[in-house]
Amino acid sequence: MKPFEKTCSSQSHIRSFVHCRSRMSPNRRCAFKKYWPQYGLSVMQGMVNFTELFQRTAPVVLEIGFGRGDALLQMAKEHPEKNYLGIEVHPLGVAALLQRIAQEGLSNIRIYQEDAVLVLDQCIRGISLSVIYLFFPDPWPKRRHHKRRLIQAAFIDLVYRKLVSGGSLHMATDWWPYAEQAMKVISQHTGFDNPIGERAFFKNQSVRVPTRFEHRARRLGHDVWDLLFVKNTNQTEP
Repeated sequence: MKPFEKTCSSQSHIRSFVHCRSRMSPNRRCAFKKYWPQYGLSVMQGMVNFTELFQRTAPVVLEIGFGRGDALLQMAKEHPEKNYLGIEVHPLGVAALLQRIAQEGLSNIRIYQEDAVLVLDQCIRGISLSVIYLFFPDPWPKRRHHKRRLIQAAFIDLVYRKLVSGGSLHMATDWWPYAEQAMKVISQHTGFDNPIGERAFFKNQSVRVPTRFEHRARRLGHDVWDLLFVKNTNQTEP
């Protein structure tokens, strides 16, 4: 099944991304066509049963906005005991990851080329994800674009409903105003605890895989802030 290419203008949420037209090389285009049926998923398929999808029962880890898939691929290689789900809207990154998954012969990754909000809302069952990673999302620095930032109260509510008790949300950004806003929004949600301390950032960045965006940010002299929140067990599950 091909990725869902229609725009979902009927959805009420504001998109946190814009589509950009980029030329795909013949090699990447061929890889996309060849491997998408094996590893690709569509919103039109509806709710996913992870046990059936991966043919086993295992923790499911989601990365939103995986770019070219460097971190997602490395995590899946290093942790074959876990299942991995990736969401990315840009076809070049999706094609690149599809090609590398096939080269590595991995069976524990599946991909959506979709809006992450739609995937979480329409395809992911409640209380089913162990970890959600959000590495270097678009910070939308202009004030008039802040409404496009993915980290909003409604999105955190959605994330809360999809995580298992004790599951975690891990975000990284090199844009301080976004880090500050995200810390405020997530800290205000009563369903999440900050294991580091109130309004404290996570310092042990070595626990995650560095991404291309992070390498670029550090070359530019940017600091990087990590936020780690854990779904607490004090709330009533939906």
